[in-house]
Amino acid sequence: MSSPVPAASSFSSPLAVDLERIKADIHALAAIGHNDADRGIYRMAFTDADMEGKRWLLHRIEENDLVPASDGAANISGILPGKVENPRVFVGSHIDTVPCAGMLDGTLGVVIGLECLRTLRAAGVELERPIELIAFSDEEGRFGGMFGSEAFTGALTPEKLLSAKDLNAVLLSDAMLEQGLDPKRALDARRPPTDIGAYLELHIEQGPVLDQSLQQVGIVEQITGLRSWSLKLTGEANHAGTTPMDYRKDALMGLADFAHEIPRILDENGGEHSRATIGKAEVQPGAPNSVPGTVVFSLDFRDPSSETLEALSQAFQKALAAISRRRGLQFEVNVQGDIKPVPCLPELADLLEAEAQRLDLRYRRMLSGAAHDAQMVGRVAPMAMVFVPSRGGMSHSPAEWTAWGDIEAGANLMLGALHRLATQETLPTSTS
Repeated sequence: MSSPVPAASSFSSPLAVDLERIKADIHALAAIGHNDADRGIYRMAFTDADMEGKRWLLHRIEENDLVPASDGAANISGILPGKVENPRVFVGSHIDTVPCAGMLDGTLGVVIGLECLRTLRAAGVELERPIELIAFSDEEGRFGGMFGSEAFTGALTPEKLLSAKDLNAVLLSDAMLEQGLDPKRALDARRPPTDIGAYLELHIEQGPVLDQSLQQVGIVEQITGLRSWSLKLTGEANHAGTTPMDYRKDALMGLADFAHEIPRILDENGGEHSRATIGKAEVQPGAPNSVPGTVVFSLDFRDPSSETLEALSQAFQKALAAISRRRGLQFEVNVQGDIKPVPCLPELADLLEAEAQRLDLRYRRMLSGAAHDAQMVGRVAPMAMVFVPSRGGMSHSPAEWTAWGDIEAGANLMLGALHRLATQETLPTSTS
């Protein structure tokens, strides 16, 4: 059962965002953590630049007569009150970055959410329920990713809070303490699912589909699942000159065999949207005249189907076992992350599509191949996403960009959707 979504013709909003304000906010936030040498932005979670960005956002929230708030996970909120306290409509993303980032990933969703709230406030729109802008902490993964939205949804565990560390072995808890934050308070950031009426997130696509098809916006129907493994192949280090080829237990050759198996495994066990990547490898002892005795490497694989992810998991392990037997190796698999696929609520996607039609936008419904905070929220509450094009499919790079016209189109789509959700007597829900 689901609540009906009003047809596009039954709703009309004369409101529109101010693109110049959006531009000013994007450029202002991009200056925080900017590196002149490589033009990248360095605003990684719980660094000084990240905390400066959070303070900037709180200041902008206060300047626009919204109610500022933060929680134990250092998620930043700005609230536009409504007639009732809960459930409320949330809109957001994140403002932390990867190293050498561009200015839009995550940031665009937060800035557009801010613009939507101040536009509604300035217009004096009477809301049935509050709209809360939220900027989640550490989406990008300095300490594993999704920290803020995990805390928000109650998925954060004391174990992760105490054990999570970055690539330089800095503990999450130590990084928070250094910024004057009490890590234990992050466990208190959970919101009851009944308080979350809906969550919307706007994000750059981070892929080429919208750009190549000349669409202005994408309406996400599902967010792909992701499994990340750290793998270790152990053979025997030996002299490169004196060890005959048929006597070797070469761990790097095992990795090469496995890498060549990936296309076959995807063909036989995957689907149209399956992806698998070996993005990092470390060879030991790492000497030119030594047979590699150990290789530690990563495997990232994704699919929108949980069943397909499990089939790929089994196939990858079967291939590793066969290669290890053939080459005299041992293998270990350590699961680093397991993010399950999450569908967007169909009724919310339909509402976004109705708004896109009302605004006469070029759009398509599509899959998200990247993980987002929306994926965490979607486990406990109704969720939907809007994509805007990434020029050339670029992301996580200073070259990432979206045309201002497409940003304006996405922002007005989000504004109309938030207006509808916050002024309707009932919210789209689904119990199926």
